[in-house]
Amino acid sequence: MSLHRLIILPALLLEVTAFAQAPAPTQPAAAPQLSRHDQSAAMLSDALKDKNPDTRKAAVQAMSLVCLKEPYLSQVKSMLEDKDVEVRLATITSLVDLKNKSTVGTLETALDDEVPEVSFAAAKALWGLNDPAGRTALVAVLSGETKTASGFLTRQKREALRMLHTPKTLFTFALMQGIRMAPVPGVGEGVSSLQGILTDPGVSGRAATALLLSTDKSPEVLTALKDALADKDWSVRAAAVHALALRNNPALRKDIEPLLDDKRNEVRLRAAAAWLRLESLPVNATPARSVPAKPTPAKTAPAK
Repeated sequence: MSLHRLIILPALLLEVTAFAQAPAPTQPAAAPQLSRHDQSAAMLSDALKDKNPDTRKAAVQAMSLVCLKEPYLSQVKSMLEDKDVEVRLATITSLVDLKNKSTVGTLETALDDEVPEVSFAAAKALWGLNDPAGRTALVAVLSGETKTASGFLTRQKREALRMLHTPKTLFTFALMQGIRMAPVPGVGEGVSSLQGILTDPGVSGRAATALLLSTDKSPEVLTALKDALADKDWSVRAAAVHALALRNNPALRKDIEPLLDDKRNEVRLRAAAAWLRLESLPVNATPARSVPAKPTPAKTAPAK
């Protein structure tokens, strides 16, 4: 055996022995499974920071279904600083829907928004909360209609005012008035979520029907709403989630939970907000009930 082989062979044996004795590489630990609460909260938080303004707007609208507890309220308030006008308008709608005095200061800052539609929406919201600043702003609008120039009422504000009289807006308002739920302390009525569904160009008539039936407490309607969660039309699924959330029945979380993985963003975000809303309510909470209609007395034939 050559001298060269006598030198190389022991070295190779040492390397093989060291490799055999080395500990096996450890596999990275699997990421912990998020709870449904953490998954829902993270989904909404991520959507509020998304680069797409439509995603941020959808998140703000969905969060009108969540209660006033933190950190959700602060997250919604912060969206009044969003660079997108539609997101800021949706934020105002969500904040006023909560009917809480803690939102007044935030809404007052929106009166100075550089976009007229936003400042006008803030004025209406404050007026709805009986805040003097809202009344002052709206009086300025009213008086400005009779003047040739106004510091508050601009051409854009007049256009925003005219938009209130469009048929679609009037239909939305009528629908909102018709499906009011009995209030539960600490939760809103989801008006912003409702508007987001109805004003989407892809909304179907069946979705509007699901919203209209949200206050009907009959077993048939409840079954139909649960079935609608699996509908092929995304707007019907979103409307069903919305309607079930407003029932304030924590037991419905198990029905809404699968929608957290829905392929449509509009549905997933509402499911996340609905899940958090129902989680915040006590298990023995009495769901909101509509007042049953009085039975119509049967007519009797006149005596001959």
